[in-house]
Amino acid sequence: MRINGADKDVNWALVERARQLAGLKGYVSNIAPDVMSGSQVISAYHDLWHVEKSFRMAKSDLRARPMFHHQKDSIEAHLTIVFAALAVSRYLQDVTGLSIKKLINTLRPIRSATIALGDHRLTLEPEIPPEVKELLDTIAKSGH
Repeated sequence: MRINGADKDVNWALVERARQLAGLKGYVSNIAPDVMSGSQVISAYHDLWHVEKSFRMAKSDLRARPMFHHQKDSIEAHLTIVFAALAVSRYLQDVTGLSIKKLINTLRPIRSATIALGDHRLTLEPEIPPEVKELLDTIAKSGH
């Protein structure tokens, strides 16, 4: 719609252009065609949902929180830890077939403790339910 003073009218040329472009999607890349073809660029773009899903998972399931670093070494260390956690999470999902949220909820209660009383140390081993033992065995058998 176009409004000129009190006059209102429809910009039919713009409507027609929108109709012609409906359903079309464009991709812009600075990658030269001899490095990556157009279909490869589109394929890589379509794979971005994996990256986005990983970051959503990192923020929610892994309870990642924003960190405000100012030094290059701190930033690189933080990113290394985040990507290592994502890699381990993805690996465990692939090996077990379970979501990382399910894995965390299943494994979080399994903890051991060491109590120091003077010169004495007491180690408390966790009680591992059969379904958790099976899950741990599956991970161990994956060979990595």
